[in-house]
Amino acid sequence: MIDMRMVFEIHRLKDMGMSNREIASAIGCSRKTVSKYIANPELKPSKRKGRTLKLSPYHDYIREIINKYPKLKAPVVLRQIQGKGFDGEISILRDFLRKLRGQSLTRQAYSRFESEPGQQMQVDWGHFGAISYGKTKRKLYGLAVIESHSRMLYVFFTHSQKQEALHQALFDAFKYFGGTPGELVVDNMITAVTERTGSLIRFNDRFLNFLLPFGIKPVACNIRSPYEKGKIERSIHYIRHNFLPLKEFNNLSQLQSQAMEWLNNTANTRTHSTTGEIPVKRLQSDQLKKLPDLVSDYREIQSLHVHKDFAVRFDSNTYTVPVWAIGKTAVLKADQEKVWVYYKARCIAVHSRSWKKQERIELESHKSQLHKLRKRRLADKNVLAFLSLGQTALDYLNELEQKGSPLKKDILRIMTLKDEYGDSSMIIALNKALDLKLYGADYIQNILYQEMKPKTCHPPVKLKKNMLNEIRLCSPNLAEYDALVLKKRKKI
Repeated sequence: MIDMRMVFEIHRLKDMGMSNREIASAIGCSRKTVSKYIANPELKPSKRKGRTLKLSPYHDYIREIINKYPKLKAPVVLRQIQGKGFDGEISILRDFLRKLRGQSLTRQAYSRFESEPGQQMQVDWGHFGAISYGKTKRKLYGLAVIESHSRMLYVFFTHSQKQEALHQALFDAFKYFGGTPGELVVDNMITAVTERTGSLIRFNDRFLNFLLPFGIKPVACNIRSPYEKGKIERSIHYIRHNFLPLKEFNNLSQLQSQAMEWLNNTANTRTHSTTGEIPVKRLQSDQLKKLPDLVSDYREIQSLHVHKDFAVRFDSNTYTVPVWAIGKTAVLKADQEKVWVYYKARCIAVHSRSWKKQERIELESHKSQLHKLRKRRLADKNVLAFLSLGQTALDYLNELEQKGSPLKKDILRIMTLKDEYGDSSMIIALNKALDLKLYGADYIQNILYQEMKPKTCHPPVKLKKNMLNEIRLCSPNLAEYDALVLKKRKKI
């Protein structure tokens, strides 16, 4: 309640040159009250009766959500009770919350530094808990970016604070604002500042390379000096207590979508308490520098080996590619939602990004390619002739397939060795190679050379038609003849 001592204090601070807002912050009242008592110090406050009657039906509900979220701000609570029918003013709610929390609103006065339009943006990371994907939990971070003059705000949620995530977030923010500032104020994060000794600052080389095309000057705050970037500090507090409470989301995409709706309909369209203006209207886009026509690729990029299961390993998961890429080196590019795989500048696979771990993300077309390839291999005449050697040959063929070796080439060489050493020697060599886990025509050749002797070879007569010279007969299965003889004996 206002008394004469407080009225005296209001006028004393006014005589010192403080603004109405600074006085209100210092003594814990509204700017409207300060203005009223400066205009007429004799005016006695009129006590309004029954102000809280409108709010009474909602007291229990407010207590319930405040117990669950102790730092919940008045605008968020107001939106909740408005949905239940409350049509009063926020001032009534604020009075009730003060009593409920027993808060002391005595604050120190501070000096505010204003920037020219388009001169500066401030950025900082905030940690906002985690998101669960099944049994996997991913930490949740948000990069907040504010245009200092207008207080226009942007937030980019991610599961990583890596260099690529920072660059993606900043570029998205520049697109959202419609341009870039003259300078960017950052904290001493390792992705921006690698070394600091007093006033000597060494910025991250990759961060400088990112800023270079935009012509942005980086500015690093002094250590343990949060007031130097007070606008972004308060913005993170605003995001934490105005946007996130009571929000429900299952993944990063849903969260970012809700954040964009909140930015466009609440954060940037409200009347800002400091400037007294709406941020989106106060923003002077023409004072920002235009984005360059050509920009770098800010996705996360890695060169990866394609394994024999026709997949690449990335972020604790595997993503499939066409079977023909086995053994090759591919380039993977990823953002928050998708994963692209390239081979020699050609995109060979696109997947939705999975935030789970130990998952295999595959396309049905890649699996069908594998089946078709296996069918084509089995239809090859040399493969069929090789399989006529029996189960040992089939076991060895399966191992060659899994190894991802040039199957047809290996089989052709093995069959040439079979012609030279004979069926029995080849089966012995295949068994030994299986025992030693040696897969390939070179290993078979070494085993045969060391332990076997080539059979006496009489080259066949060469015919005029080369196609006839390439005919290769399967080895007869003697078990079939034994079965035929036994069948005839039974009939006799």
